[in-house]
Amino acid sequence: MGKNHKSEDHYFSSQPKCDDQFRIVKAHLQDRNFEFLTSSSVFSKKRVDLGTSVLIDAMVLPQTGSVLDIGCGYGAVGIVAAASNPKLHVIMTDVNMRAVRLARQNVKANRVGNVQVLYGYLYEPVENLQFDCVLSNPPVSAGMEVVKAIIGSAPKVMAVGGKFQMVIRSKIGAKTLPEIFIDAFGNCEVLSRKSGFRVLMGST
Repeated sequence: MGKNHKSEDHYFSSQPKCDDQFRIVKAHLQDRNFEFLTSSSVFSKKRVDLGTSVLIDAMVLPQTGSVLDIGCGYGAVGIVAAASNPKLHVIMTDVNMRAVRLARQNVKANRVGNVQVLYGYLYEPVENLQFDCVLSNPPVSAGMEVVKAIIGSAPKVMAVGGKFQMVIRSKIGAKTLPEIFIDAFGNCEVLSRKSGFRVLMGST
């Protein structure tokens, strides 16, 4: 919101200019079939990307409470989290208004009622809320400063005992990101290493 981004038509643009080119992506995630409506100018429009799948397989969710999917895209991570446990309240955010619209449609299409989708930059839409779990497949193409901001600002919206989980390509963040996690949380755990990705977790 009000931030400058590198490309008008990239997936982290707030208002993509190119026309919608819709498609349906089917995926089998956590023993359930999902269908997601995607379009141009959103991340991984042709398939659920491998990093997202690795995060979904590894994510540690609370039994009850609130979950944030930050930078949700068309909603795969948050929707699967919500579908896995109706006792959770899931909020998904994205700076890309097209992604927000798609995520809202995908919430309805996949019949998950415990989800809210908000538009805004990083944590701005939820700055007054507290979460038991924060999930992120970060927009690395937006630059590492954005990735660092997602990690560094997470504790401000997390409850005591909350868990922040981020998937990253091992060759990009294996050495640098654990230090940022430790600065933010005082700890860093590797939840998963798979297919060139790893899922890192910091706990408050």
